Amino acid sequence: MFFTIQNTDNKSNARAGIINTDHGNIETPIFMPVGTAGSVKAVHQNELKNEIKAQIILGNTYHLYLRPGTEILGKAGGLHKFINWDKPILTDSGGYQVFSLAANRKLTEEGALFRSHIDGSKHLFTPESVVDIERKIGADIIMALDECTPYPCDFNYAKKSMELTHRWLKRGIDHFNNTENLYEHRQFYFPIVQGSTFPDLRKISAKEISSHNAEGNAIGGLSVGEPAEKMYEMIEIVNEILPLKKPRYLMGVGTPANILEGIERGIDMFDCVMPTRNARNGMLFTSEGIINIKNEKWKKDFSPIDISANTFADTQYSKAYLRHLIISKEILGAQIASIHNLGFYIWLVGEARKQIVNGNFKSWKSEMVIKLAQRL
Repeated sequence: MFFTIQNTDNKSNARAGIINTDHGNIETPIFMPVGTAGSVKAVHQNELKNEIKAQIILGNTYHLYLRPGTEILGKAGGLHKFINWDKPILTDSGGYQVFSLAANRKLTEEGALFRSHIDGSKHLFTPESVVDIERKIGADIIMALDECTPYPCDFNYAKKSMELTHRWLKRGIDHFNNTENLYEHRQFYFPIVQGSTFPDLRKISAKEISSHNAEGNAIGGLSVGEPAEKMYEMIEIVNEILPLKKPRYLMGVGTPANILEGIERGIDMFDCVMPTRNARNGMLFTSEGIINIKNEKWKKDFSPIDISANTFADTQYSKAYLRHLIISKEILGAQIASIHNLGFYIWLVGEARKQIVNGNFKSWKSEMVIKLAQRL
């Protein structure tokens, strides 16, 4: 089986499972570091594997398509070989990146026409061409092309957008089923639930996505500016409909607290640029709360960054040293901070898994979300 649920929490919808891919098993709940262009920023693959203990990373179809391009990736034997990574990879469809290019793109029934942010050249993503691109990239899990609606948007726009996403999905699935893997491993195709923050639309979309009986399903169009409580409401609505025995992937979310709230509501997979992006700006996530390492108070603090978790390699460095590196704009500072934040995120979902297995998730989570929100 592609996905097996091993344990469930008796006081919430949290579950611990395992996803089976040809590049290895993934224990859920899981956080996926974002390697947009074939690189998790400031982090070496050896660090990802051996220190951070990442089980899967994410690549971005839009960026990889533009640079280095599918011809190069094809000649390399796919993204795994190109970046020397032998564990699973997930690629998004590029839909969110096209959405973010609002001034330089046009959506039609055929697909998404856009201009490259690199050189202004014109390109067209169709449901079929995105499947071909993701086949060439060779990720283990690939996403369907969708339109991500902004927040806020009106009901009629969200409805038309959702319906376009559904029509694109049908074409994408047909093309996926009529094409073959290019490399010697299986690929799995995930559709994406849309519908903005409208409960009726989310229900319609979740039913449509579920009807395709894909190996897994994703929830998109959240964490785009809506209140956190509205996001949690949409997750609950969708997860009442999505198949129980298929993995659920909440795209682009989020803070440590967001992730724990998502796990409680039955989400299995997460990704977000926040750990690395915030790290480069000096924001550290720890088991006791959030640290702005640039603050003067850390200048003479020679204690480890996060002594409570004590699971990632950067704990050998002091807050004072990391502050010095970040303030001095040393590259090593971004590296240490990024390793720390990613290590913490993966520690957090791993700890959540342990608590689910032990039957203590609900009480543990309630305590953790309070700690995680504190500014130290």
